[in-house]
Amino acid sequence: MYNNSKDIVWVDFDRLENFMIDVFKGIGVPEEDARICADVLITADKRGIDSHGVGRLKPIYYDRIKAGIQSPKTDMEIVKDGPTTAVIDGHNGMGQVIAKKSMAMAIEKAKKMGLGMVAVRNSTHYGIAGYYLLMAIEAGMIG
Repeated sequence: MYNNSKDIVWVDFDRLENFMIDVFKGIGVPEEDARICADVLITADKRGIDSHGVGRLKPIYYDRIKAGIQSPKTDMEIVKDGPTTAVIDGHNGMGQVIAKKSMAMAIEKAKKMGLGMVAVRNSTHYGIAGYYLLMAIEAGMIG
């Protein structure tokens, strides 16, 4: 096991979050969306899922936005909407924002009807799936 303390850098999560928000905003992500994206990535690291944490900021999000592969602005479109289901087109916006808003929609449908399912198309990487499961759990549901 590698454990050389001189090579370890400790960063306060609040400082890290502020840094990440600034980076996202610097590449055109609106502040509210930047906060969501930073929270999802930091939550991954806090839960020990380093593969989907802050290490993805540069090679995934920054590079894809700079290359024009991914839009920094999330323009979600509800393609179909029913009492228990919906289909969302994310138009290649920020996956974390699309996923969080879609899960919130599914939770609201489930509160009213007992079931809520939202399918998403044309999204981008959304971080750890467990983040959105936690939203359902906090609402007293399964996800």
